[in-house]
Amino acid sequence: MNDELKNKSGKVKVMYVRSDDDSDKRSQNPRTGKGGGRSGSSRDGASRGGSARSDSGRRSSRDSQAPRERDRDRNRDRDRDYQSDASPWRTVSRAPGEEAPAKADHGGISGKSFIDPEVLRRQRAEETRVYGENACQALYQSRPDAIVRAWFVQSVTPRFKEALRWMAANRKAYHVVDEAELAKASGTEHHGGVCFLIKKRNGVSVQQWVGQAAEEDCVLALEDVGNPHNLGAIVRSCAHFGVKGVVVQDAAILESGAAIRTAEGGAEHVQPITGDSFTEALEQFRRDGYAIVTTSSHKGTPLSKATLPKKMVLALGQERDGLSDAVLESADLNVSIDGTGNVESLNVSVATGILLAEWWRQNKA
Repeated sequence: MNDELKNKSGKVKVMYVRSDDDSDKRSQNPRTGKGGGRSGSSRDGASRGGSARSDSGRRSSRDSQAPRERDRDRNRDRDRDYQSDASPWRTVSRAPGEEAPAKADHGGISGKSFIDPEVLRRQRAEETRVYGENACQALYQSRPDAIVRAWFVQSVTPRFKEALRWMAANRKAYHVVDEAELAKASGTEHHGGVCFLIKKRNGVSVQQWVGQAAEEDCVLALEDVGNPHNLGAIVRSCAHFGVKGVVVQDAAILESGAAIRTAEGGAEHVQPITGDSFTEALEQFRRDGYAIVTTSSHKGTPLSKATLPKKMVLALGQERDGLSDAVLESADLNVSIDGTGNVESLNVSVATGILLAEWWRQNKA
C-alpha cells in the first residue's frame, strides 16, 4: 500500500467521497417537506440549489394539502349521513303553521320542569323568613320540618351543629354566607347571624281550640294590632305566662320575621286562632264557657281589685283607638291598670304583660 495513505502511526486512512447521485437518494420528510435536494458542489450550488428548494416546496405543499382534503371529504360524508332518514341527528323542518310535536313528560326528573307562575306565587305566599339566633333555635327544636332553606354566617355555625347535621341528612339546603349576603337573604341587617325560610303555620279554629283546652285557660285576643315588634313582645309575654292561643284576624301576622325575632323563641309556644270575624270568634268562646275580659284606660275595675276568671279571653286593641265599641259592649268584665295618669295609656305589649302576670298570679301561681 502506498505510504502516502498511511499516517504517522502506520494506520491506513480511509476517505469517502459523496457523488452527486447520492444527494438525490436522500429521503424527504413527508411531514415538513424538508430534505432531499441538496446540491452536490459549490460550483453550481446557486442554480441547482434554487431548483431543489423549489421542487421541495412544491412537494411540501402537495403533501400538506393531502390531510386537509381528507378531512374535508370526511366532513362531507358525515354531513350527508346526518341528513339521511336513518340518522338520529338529522334536521327536521316544519311547514308554516304546523304544530311542534309534544314534548315528552318526564315528571321533572330530567331537564328543566315547568313551574306554573300561579303555583309559584302561592308557594311564596305560604313561606316566610325567620331570623334571630334564639328564634331559629326554638323553631328548629319545635318544628324542623317547616324549614325550607337556611342561611348562616360562619360565626354562628358552631351553635347550630345539630341543626346543620339534620339539614344535611334531610336534604334541606343551607348556605354559609357573609354579613352582606345574609342581610340580602333575610331582608334586614338585624338578622342575628342566621335566617330560615319556613312554611307558615295555619291558624286553628275556635272549635278545634276549645276541644282540647284545659280547665284553666287564658286566650289572648288582639283586635287590629299589627305592629310586628308589639306582636313579638306580646307573644313573648304569652309564652312566659302560659298563654298558648292568640285570636287574630290573620294568622300570618304572627309569622313575620320581625315578630318572631322579637319573641325570642316564644312564638313556638303560641298558636294563632282564627274565625270568620273577631267578634264572632269571641262569641264562640263565650258559648263554650269563656268569660270575655276587656281593658280600658279610663274606666273599669282596677286590676288590683278584679278577680280574673280561670277560663277567659283577654281582648286588647291597638294603642290609638283601643277596642271597638262592639267588643267593649260584649265584655263580661272590663278592667283598668292603675297608675299615675301622667300618660294616656300603656304600650299594648306592656299592658298585656301586666294583665297576664295578674291572671297567672291568681290562677296558676
